[in-house]
Amino acid sequence: MSTNSTAAPVAAGNPLARFTGALFGLVPISLTMLVLRIALALPFLRAGQTDWDDWFVLSFGVKARFADLRLHLLGGEYPFPDPDLMALAAGVAEVGLPMLLIVGLGARYAALGLLVMTGVIQLSFPEGWANFHLYWASLALAIMTFGPGRIALDRLLGLERARA
Repeated sequence: MSTNSTAAPVAAGNPLARFTGALFGLVPISLTMLVLRIALALPFLRAGQTDWDDWFVLSFGVKARFADLRLHLLGGEYPFPDPDLMALAAGVAEVGLPMLLIVGLGARYAALGLLVMTGVIQLSFPEGWANFHLYWASLALAIMTFGPGRIALDRLLGLERARA
């Protein structure tokens, strides 16, 4: 049995519930989802812009960084497999996925990709979980769960259906 059916009449008679609904109902969910998408996209996009020297030319520093990075797994440190390929994949994903997320095209999949990237970053920099990784993962999960909102190409193109 759903508790929503019994909670609605109680909330309708509760003045605090009515005030809360009226106050916080002023912010459209679509605006909130747009802000969440931008908030998740910006750190990755900014990092991705530093990865490239020119069109399709990955910077030497990124390749060197991936050669030095280690994955912290099961109490040990392991080198990245094929660091040049991993640097290229990260560079493309750090620019492409945030751009898709901002415009709302394939937004749930872009958020999933950034969640996977956050997991890999967490394995490379385990001390960053409280300052960055936890928030990035939370934003990605919210977008994956609730979708991109109405202000998104997914909705305009009919790729994301309206929630009932």
